[in-house]
Amino acid sequence: MDGGRRRGHLVVFPAKPSFPFSPFCGKKIPPIPLFLSKKLKNLTETDIRSPEGESWTLRADLSDSRGWLRSALVCPALAEHQIAHLGASRMPAPFEIVRTKLGGSYFLCCTGGSGRVLVDGRWKACGRDQAFLLPPGTLHAFFGESGAPWEFCWVRYRERRGQKPIGAAASPVLAGFHADPFRHAVLGLYAECRGEAIPAAVQGWVDQIQRYVLRFAQPAQIDPRIWRLWESVAAELSADWTSAAMAKAAGMSEKHLERLCRRELGRTPRQQLIWLRMRRAAELLAASNDKIEAIAAEVGYQNAFVFSSTFKRIMGWSPSRYPGRQW
Repeated sequence: MDGGRRRGHLVVFPAKPSFPFSPFCGKKIPPIPLFLSKKLKNLTETDIRSPEGESWTLRADLSDSRGWLRSALVCPALAEHQIAHLGASRMPAPFEIVRTKLGGSYFLCCTGGSGRVLVDGRWKACGRDQAFLLPPGTLHAFFGESGAPWEFCWVRYRERRGQKPIGAAASPVLAGFHADPFRHAVLGLYAECRGEAIPAAVQGWVDQIQRYVLRFAQPAQIDPRIWRLWESVAAELSADWTSAAMAKAAGMSEKHLERLCRRELGRTPRQQLIWLRMRRAAELLAASNDKIEAIAAEVGYQNAFVFSSTFKRIMGWSPSRYPGRQW
């Protein structure tokens, strides 16, 4: 993304190139970098950034000492929404990020170029005017494609232990998102914090950014039948939720339910069910010392081996090695 460069006391935002169509339209998706393809089953903490990359970053405080955050502006108002840091970036390849110990949700929207994100154990394309929301407790991994730099804005949350994450049971994981207004809000906040930093103006930008993320996480236009279905499923994960049972609970055919889920959540009903079960299992692993077999049964798995294999594919760790596991 094109950001502000300081010229005297003026922050100038250059004109942004337009991308009138999806970068994947009519094109073959580029291959996964060899580094990541080799480690798909055993990804480790990774932070590879091109020296030609640019970022405009703000953080709530100075508690994070990582090098890439040292030049970030400090904006205490972010803490009101449990935001650890946010910003806008323009990253040419190579750009590869793997976070194995994230304790907070992560939102990213693409404003140009293209990248891929690991969702449900698979690499999925993220192009212009798309966004993804990754919940806490999962392995977060994404990378920029070769070619044009990947341009994006992000928000990294820092939810307190036991706090409900920003995403709900029916929140989309990867879906369409009008990214330009969000980009303008991020750059507006950056310019204000670097300039006069008027408290009311800063707060206004921070609140607007939060509203945009909530609009993605809790879309008002989502079919209410879909929302009610997944809230019901999340409340009774041990039940035998077959495709037919979910369609009946939603009051529609199986095919129509799948079409709606793909469109509004970026997942099939089966994938969404598995995700909710794995998310709940992660919460139980972190909050109790129950045996893995008992946790598997509580989220609808009678076979602990199948549960463990699925958990590792979705979350990035085996249940016994999950960060924060109680013993």
